[in-house]
Amino acid sequence: MMRSLFSGVSGLRAHQTRMDVIGNNVANVNTVGFKSGRVTFQEIFSQTLRGAGAPDFATGRGGTNPMQVGLGLGVGAVDTIMTRGSLQRTDNPTDLSIEGDGFFVVKGGSGDTFRFTRAGNFGVDKLGNLVTGGGMNVYGWQSYTRNTDGSYTFDTEQPIEAINLYSDIYNKN
Repeated sequence: MMRSLFSGVSGLRAHQTRMDVIGNNVANVNTVGFKSGRVTFQEIFSQTLRGAGAPDFATGRGGTNPMQVGLGLGVGAVDTIMTRGSLQRTDNPTDLSIEGDGFFVVKGGSGDTFRFTRAGNFGVDKLGNLVTGGGMNVYGWQSYTRNTDGSYTFDTEQPIEAINLYSDIYNKN
């Protein structure tokens, strides 16, 4: 009796987790750069009462499945779905998006650590730095060379630095 109640309770707990993830997805539907989640479930077995039986070729009888008593289900994982969302026109020249894999690299200050985001709603501070809405600097490579065909080559061997839109001192040509 207790095992059957535990199976039902485990189902309710897993369903609550799923509802929490769905609620978080709905609450963040208009959040720039938000990546939705999904819950995957797994079965929980507690006891095997009888093992599987092999087929009997002499009598022609097929094999039998094992007899297992389960304890319901559990949450296997909460996955983040990393697909790109729909693009929206903003008429803001500093709003960017990433096609394919990748992240923008941002940092709050010299004492902060690097962070990664897919949200590209950027602005420019009074010093000309490309910044997030929360004031974090956007990092990347600024040292470049203009090629004869009009394209640019960035020196990715150099360390990344805060992107400054007012300065062109990094141009080598």
